[in-house]
Amino acid sequence: MKRTAALLSLLIMVTATGCATEADPAADTVSLLVAGTPDELAAYRSLAAEYQQATPGATVNLIEASSAKDLMTRVSTSVAGNAAPDLFLINYRNYGQFAVKGALAPLTARLAASGSLREQDFYPQAMGAFRWAGEQMCLPQNISSLAVYYNRSLFKKYEVAEPVAGWHWNDLVATAQALTRDAGGRTVKAGDPETAGVPAAVHGLGVTPELIRLAPLIWSNGGDIVDDPAKPTRLTLDTPQARQVIQDFLELPKLGVVPSDVEMETQDHEARFAAGKLAMFVSSRRVTTAFRAITGFDWDVAPLPQYRSPANILHSDAYCMTKASKHQDAAWRFLEYALSEPGAALMARTGRTVPSRISVATSPAFLSPGTPPARSQIFLDTIPVLRPVPTISTWPEIEDATGKVLENAFFHGDPLDQVIADLDAATRPVFQRGTAAR
Repeated sequence: MKRTAALLSLLIMVTATGCATEADPAADTVSLLVAGTPDELAAYRSLAAEYQQATPGATVNLIEASSAKDLMTRVSTSVAGNAAPDLFLINYRNYGQFAVKGALAPLTARLAASGSLREQDFYPQAMGAFRWAGEQMCLPQNISSLAVYYNRSLFKKYEVAEPVAGWHWNDLVATAQALTRDAGGRTVKAGDPETAGVPAAVHGLGVTPELIRLAPLIWSNGGDIVDDPAKPTRLTLDTPQARQVIQDFLELPKLGVVPSDVEMETQDHEARFAAGKLAMFVSSRRVTTAFRAITGFDWDVAPLPQYRSPANILHSDAYCMTKASKHQDAAWRFLEYALSEPGAALMARTGRTVPSRISVATSPAFLSPGTPPARSQIFLDTIPVLRPVPTISTWPEIEDATGKVLENAFFHGDPLDQVIADLDAATRPVFQRGTAAR
């Protein structure tokens, strides 16, 4: 009898404990770390509110980082301090450093067992960018690429033909030269004695001197940026295909079609375009939300120019679940909602993202007829030629190192051979320290 009573008492305790855990309010609480513009953060707040309304008892604690750099710092610090959020949103170029440390919870099994999400619901280019050692580590929220944002009003004013699919890099340069104007509307040309020393009120082009801007042009010209995309050990920017692209790119400041480094210190590309001081600006979909506030002129997007064939670079962010999360089931339920058609459509309507969910990307929620850009279809047409940069744990360091060399060369005219040698010297040790995804 005593033994039976003891067993019964133990059973009651276990049952009570189980019920307490199930009823624990924290069991359905999810922390999500994101970064973005005020409009983007407002959209995440709406997403969290919609999920909470659709899921009684659920709570989403939104942690808002001020920038992508701030987000990376927060993730690194929280993972090291065993205080990581349940979920965070990160670009594929940056997640490898956390995957290699075992800080992420693989999502392969959860995706296979999901009743609402299927792998085929998403663009394979985005899904593939977040695979590590055979596991689907994160689920992509968006898929984007580079495009040329252009001021249609300036094109019409100066009777310059608008960009079309298949245009060449040389076409971009010629267009930029035709649209670089002084305050009186005269064309400002490098080497022209009539406009020598005359500052440009409008520059024809804005583009950041960085590796992820050069990469798609090098691919388009038949080259590559690394020796082995699956297991890279060094940059391969010394090939004829890459040299031509880098040389052409470094010529832009000499032609006077881009703002100088001094001008960039006072106003960045995004602000210059919004103010009507840039005719064209190379960027991803992320600037769309801000540009929709422009009222002073009409604008649209054009495909990235090419050399031999179309090529573009993948831009994609994904939700990653931390391995240390104590609320993984609740985090997964949030993910299922966030990447469902209603959740993805809510984010798409902000203009910031090209949804990774195919059904939403091809819907009015993204294509948004009557809302700029009118040619949003360009982002979808580009998807078949998207390529990712290598997934390697030290890639953020490689971008930082190459960015410093390219910025200096772009604005100060360093010789091509020296630039390529400096890029190799700055990155080869970083490649050696890195771990690739495959």
